[in-house]
Amino acid sequence: MSDTNLMSGTNSNKTNNRRNTGKVDAAAEWRHWLTGLTLGLLFFETLTGFLAYLAPFSVFNQFGVVWHTVIGVLMVVPVGWYLGRHWWLRFRGKFNHFQLLGYIAAILLIGLFVSGFVLTWQATMGTRINYIWDQVHLIAGVVFVFVLLTHVVMLWIRKVNAADAAAVLQAGKRSFLGQFGVASMVLIVAHLASTFMYEPAVTHNEFPDDYSWKYGKDRPFAPSLVQTENNWAMDPTTLSGSRGCGSSGCHSEILEEWEPSAHRYASADVAFQAVQRLMLDDVGAEATRYCAGCHDPVALLSGNKNVNVEGLTSIGADEGVSCIGCHAIVQTDIRGNADYTMGQPARYIGERKEGSWNKWVSDFLIRAYPEQHKQSFARPLYKTAEYCGACHKQFIDEEVNQIGWVQLQNQYDNWRKSRWYHEGDATKSISCRECHMPLVASNDPASGDSGDYNRSSKDGKHRSHRFLAANQVMPLLMDLPGAQEHVELTEAWLRGEIEIPEIAEKWTSGPVIRLDLVGPESVSPGENVDVQVVVTNNKTGHGFPTGPLDIIRSWIELTVVDDQGNLVHELGVPDEGGNMAEEAMIFKAEGIDKYGNDIDRHNLWEMVGARFKRSLFPGMSDSETYSFGCPGFVSPAVKESDGEASDHTFEAPTHLGELTVTAVLNYQKADAAFLDKLFGAEAGVRSRITKMSTATLKIRVEQPQKVSLGAQEPDQRGQ
Repeated sequence: MSDTNLMSGTNSNKTNNRRNTGKVDAAAEWRHWLTGLTLGLLFFETLTGFLAYLAPFSVFNQFGVVWHTVIGVLMVVPVGWYLGRHWWLRFRGKFNHFQLLGYIAAILLIGLFVSGFVLTWQATMGTRINYIWDQVHLIAGVVFVFVLLTHVVMLWIRKVNAADAAAVLQAGKRSFLGQFGVASMVLIVAHLASTFMYEPAVTHNEFPDDYSWKYGKDRPFAPSLVQTENNWAMDPTTLSGSRGCGSSGCHSEILEEWEPSAHRYASADVAFQAVQRLMLDDVGAEATRYCAGCHDPVALLSGNKNVNVEGLTSIGADEGVSCIGCHAIVQTDIRGNADYTMGQPARYIGERKEGSWNKWVSDFLIRAYPEQHKQSFARPLYKTAEYCGACHKQFIDEEVNQIGWVQLQNQYDNWRKSRWYHEGDATKSISCRECHMPLVASNDPASGDSGDYNRSSKDGKHRSHRFLAANQVMPLLMDLPGAQEHVELTEAWLRGEIEIPEIAEKWTSGPVIRLDLVGPESVSPGENVDVQVVVTNNKTGHGFPTGPLDIIRSWIELTVVDDQGNLVHELGVPDEGGNMAEEAMIFKAEGIDKYGNDIDRHNLWEMVGARFKRSLFPGMSDSETYSFGCPGFVSPAVKESDGEASDHTFEAPTHLGELTVTAVLNYQKADAAFLDKLFGAEAGVRSRITKMSTATLKIRVEQPQKVSLGAQEPDQRGQ
């Protein structure tokens, strides 16, 4: 449309002459249907493309992305035809600024097609679009619009002196405007119609009609401290559906890690469910909200921890701390007891609907139009220890125990006061996620992070969502996917066998809990032997053990054997029923209620204090001295701190040799007495015992030195 021959009605010879000399019938070009269609398509693509970048996230904009992609693919044929035809008519003409702008616009348009196809392929067949290609598409689009507008506007306002030629040109322009308007409006109407016809999934953010407001309407989830952004209920389907995060191939690696994790089974945990039933029977449905903020947020926030709700559960509650249950938290406080605020992020079209088509569309949009997804679920808050502290810190107060405030487990404050925390210096501190969510090699779209001091956006790693810690029972008991591997990793973690390269220079090496034995190098038969067991919290960023110490047990098992393998002495060996030997050096807590009775069913709602608690602060040591008789003299074994003799005796061997003293630190997530009270002894539910650390001491057994006096030699001086 650059050079013009504006007169119509010319004969074929003149037309051929114009083609041979590169001249174009501008009026005919404006009238041609390809011109109006091409510019109509380009206008729609420009409009929807810029809206996707500049306008807020909405159903309208999401359909805009869909239409932008579909039209972008379909328009290749007509627009390519137009470009080829226009170039063929014009390329032999005299080169000028109109032609230059046209060539630049054509090159940019080809670049838009190429980058658009790459992005479409990545969003359709891959797991995320490439940032560089996305920027190429955006920048090329901005420049293209500027160049094309300049090109078209200059041609539009170009003056034509001959009146009859001007009239013909104006008629061609009017024809173009009609075609352009029809093409644009058809596309815009299709876009609007799809938006208005779409029926989003129904969201029921309502409490049940019979919801109990026992703690007041301003605190609907009390005694848990959790809140929602509007302090109202949330539809459970908006917080669940975790498997959808991995079923499309996007976060499949993370989903596989999460499946057997403690977050995953936080609500389905059979011990939690049994304790919840006890709490329901003892103090009512409303009180169970205290535990649910951390263990069962989907059921709690949907208003199902309520009277007349069988099982106190809801759709999606079996996911425990679901993907969205973690990633939709918008604010936390370090008071603990689930002191966080849960948001309800806007979801993509089709995301909460059944059917493969809806799934395909929502997956495509999350990849092609990812900003809402990233802003909703990848907040800087999630990198902080304070985020974890909202749940990993617990207390009860008068609202629960009818007496007053009592501190329970508190990993967050332990960490803050430990050697692993250096305020304001991430290069020296070791945070929760650096230990419990170590970096793993990854093809996941979530890999890479330039927000960490020691990472980059292309490091090919993501943070493990196994959350390895200390529950080596529940994944197998519940037969969760990948349970065996997860339990093996958990036990390796408990022993300190899993290295974390990113913090190797800041962390210490060796076992999580180090054992040392201190004793004599040699003893004589019949001699009393004192051996000191020293237990050091070597690696944990909080107390050891940590968690519900009324049910957790960790203890020292001590054995002494001679060099023939004969057992000389043992201490701390559970009986056949799995009950702990009380004389062992044991780490636990013994809570009591207001009557002085034991808290033996994890009935924390009755706890007012503790009569005993033994645990190790980070970096600290504890010790116990054991006494036993060396073979050759039958002596009762005594644990020095008890000051009482046990009934363990042994037969004296007939030879001298060597004694081997072995100390093992055992860990059990739930002791046998608790499990029997919860499920009944006949159920035979037992928690596996993990040997965390071992120390060995060799002691030589030697005859006491004999002194022979003999005859005294005469004094030479007396001779």
